[in-house]
Amino acid sequence: MAEPAPGRWEATAMVGVDDPAVHQLRSLLTLAEELHFGRAAARLYLTQPALSQQIRTLERRLGVQLFTRTSRKVKLTPLGHALLPLVRNVVGAADELRDAARHSPADGDGLTLRLGLTDCAAALAATRRVIAALTTLHPGLDVDFHVLDLVEQTTALAIGKIDAAFVYLPAPEGFHAEPLTTESRVVCVAAADPLARQPALRLADLADRPMVGLAPEVSPSERSFWAMDPRPDGTAVRYSGHQVTRVESLLSAVSFDGAIAFLPAVAAELFPRPDVRYRPVEGLVPCDFGVVWPADDHEKPGIAVLQDVCCRLRDQGLPAGTMQTPAAPEAAHSPGVAGTVGAPSG
Repeated sequence: MAEPAPGRWEATAMVGVDDPAVHQLRSLLTLAEELHFGRAAARLYLTQPALSQQIRTLERRLGVQLFTRTSRKVKLTPLGHALLPLVRNVVGAADELRDAARHSPADGDGLTLRLGLTDCAAALAATRRVIAALTTLHPGLDVDFHVLDLVEQTTALAIGKIDAAFVYLPAPEGFHAEPLTTESRVVCVAAADPLARQPALRLADLADRPMVGLAPEVSPSERSFWAMDPRPDGTAVRYSGHQVTRVESLLSAVSFDGAIAFLPAVAAELFPRPDVRYRPVEGLVPCDFGVVWPADDHEKPGIAVLQDVCCRLRDQGLPAGTMQTPAAPEAAHSPGVAGTVGAPSG
């Protein structure tokens, strides 16, 4: 269907026009920078259809066409260009209003935020940045840390022992997830496995290797994602008889029993062992790291503060991996790590 000519829509489109939402204006600014729906959607943590719908809704509400689209190119209309300074002013004013409301001297006073994290999550740069921002922007907020394993975190969230947790996604059903970073995944194999002699692998190379079994309390969505089950070619995934809840136990199962495991690339830096090797895998989709909390708790004051900090830092850009430089020579050239392992995917 042909796009309307740049400029104003027909008068009928103005009937019942609503004020534009701030999140739609943010989407406009991001798309204006990228001029590519895929890249803009990735920056906004939206799907491409969702971003396209937001832009269409914004155009209807304003009664103007902001972009022209073809199958190959996205371009701002002259009117879209002219409106950008005003849009930036509106978004900036909304940010100032939010800051004034949330960063008053008494902000956070009397609140306690109980955060769960694994040993691995505690070492990640994103975790450290979020915690530093919480304590700096909200000095009256009492942050209480609980170091737990994979299963203990989910249980603690479900029974209210903790308010939120730093985890690798996906989250189990019933939890809200706020993604922070994305990084590549690697396969962990025993040092004695012939596959360990190869610098990089394909999923097809791993078809006959069982995946290390996780504890039954791990949700089906998490289990399927971390095993990449089913595989793209339909290959059936087998699991070992283990029921691990900690990374160290998982690595021992790999070392002794010939099973394999897919892990975030940062595991090569955090868990170097002489008996295992980490290798990149072609076709292995990356993973997201973020913060989760029960979906019904989004209106709790502590969760509102946490979500605000997470969104602001994510918009600024958070580094994947640990506080060290991702491509540090000691990580890239240690005995158990292939040269490309440890660099985040994006």
